[in-house]
Order: sequence, then C-alpha cells, then structure tokens
Amino acid sequence: MCLRFLRILAAALLLLTSAAAQQPLKVCADPDNLPFSNKRGQGFENRLAELVAESLQRKLEYRWARHTGRGFVRNILNAGECDLLLGVPSNFRPVLTTQPYYRSAFVFVSRKGAESPKSFDDQRLRTARIGVQVVEEEYAPPAIALGRRGLVSNIVGYEAIGKDSGNLVRAVAKREIDFAIVWGPLAGFYSRRYPVTISPAPRSDGVNLPLAFSISMGVRKSDTALRDRIDAVLRDRDEDVKKILNRFGVPQLDMQQEQARR
Repeated sequence: MCLRFLRILAAALLLLTSAAAQQPLKVCADPDNLPFSNKRGQGFENRLAELVAESLQRKLEYRWARHTGRGFVRNILNAGECDLLLGVPSNFRPVLTTQPYYRSAFVFVSRKGAESPKSFDDQRLRTARIGVQVVEEEYAPPAIALGRRGLVSNIVGYEAIGKDSGNLVRAVAKREIDFAIVWGPLAGFYSRRYPVTISPAPRSDGVNLPLAFSISMGVRKSDTALRDRIDAVLRDRDEDVKKILNRFGVPQLDMQQEQARR
C-alpha cells in the first residue's frame, strides 16, 4: 500500500513539473529601451530572457511595459501579468531577487582625444557642461555628487530611458556638452556608435551615495521555486551570460573583488 502511494505521489509530482514546464515564462520588458530591450528583441535583456526560457524549457512571452512608477511591481508583477523582471538592483526590496548576474557603475564619457575627468573634484568640471541622466524628473545619482560640489548650474539633463536615451552620449560627440556621467551599460553600448571614450567614475561618493550596482533578476516574493531555478541557470550558464553582456559592451566589475572592497 505504501509503495503504491509513493508511486502515485511520484507520478503526480511528475505531472505537476511537466505542467509547470509547459507554462510560458512571462517576462516584463520595456518595449523601446536599447540596449536593454525592445519589441524587436534586439537588447541584451531580450537575449538573457531567451537564455533563461530556453534553459527552463518554457516558451518566452513578453508583457511590454515601462518599468517606472511606484505601482509597477504591485500592478503588473504581483498581479500575475508577468513572472520575471530583468535588470533590477540586487537589493530591490519589492521583489525576490536572484544572485547578481553582473555589476556595473557610472562612467565618464568624453570626446575622442579629450582627457577624461579623474574624479568629481577634477577642476575641469567646474567650467564644463556636464550631461546627467534624468528618470521621471529626478536626476541620476551622479548629479548629487556634482551638487555637493556646487556644480548644479553645470548640469544638463537628458532622458535615461527610451528611444532618446542615447542622446546623452551623442551630445558629447557633437560638442553640445563637454562631458557626461552615464550608467555603464548605456555608455558602453552607445560609445560604439559615436566618437567618444568612456572611463571609470568613482564607485561611490560617500557612504550614502553608491555609484556602482549589482544587477539581478526579480520574481514575486512568493515565487521562491522560480527564483531558485533561475539561480541555477545563472550558475550553469555564467559564461553564456558574460558573452551576451560583452557583445553589448556592458562594462563589468568583478563581483568578488567588489565584495571584498566593501
């Protein structure tokens, strides 16, 4: 009787596992935000979503939405409209995050042949027009570092998300601004299209202003099983993940070395 029960239980578990595998993997992605994602599947997050879905043997489906607004996680992810978010900070509390799959930082963008700033205290910044990304009318963290040095009037804001996000890098090349401080993946991607160079910016500006971030994937807090399966994919296919990131020019910090620094 016990043996028969165990066989029935094993068969039931097999059916449940098979049913889960047949369910599509629904990924929330921005429809027009290269180099991260777009509807044509041209971003590196599109490639990573394909890798995860293939490894889990699940069909990939997208729920297209801009990842902004305080209600995004509640109204879309937690409501079941998608299962997975890519490109979230590893300490993003509204979701259950995977292990980081890369770590990057803000970088200085300068014209080809121009000397790049060495720090936020570089004297050339005092007379420069400095491009900084803006998200929902709020400046990215480097603007705070510049503001601490009395350089608010030097800042020129540019869109951080969407089809115009590359304008910040292009503005440096066209001499509309002198320098820019840009999130690494965006700078790395567009530096291949325009005559600019990128160089490291400080990774922090005091205890409360980090400028380097570890990036993970995120699932609903209740979906520990999916998080664990994706963690296994990230471990098993680490080299494939790195190849995708390198193909898109994503500047990557060594996560083990960074952990030792902190």
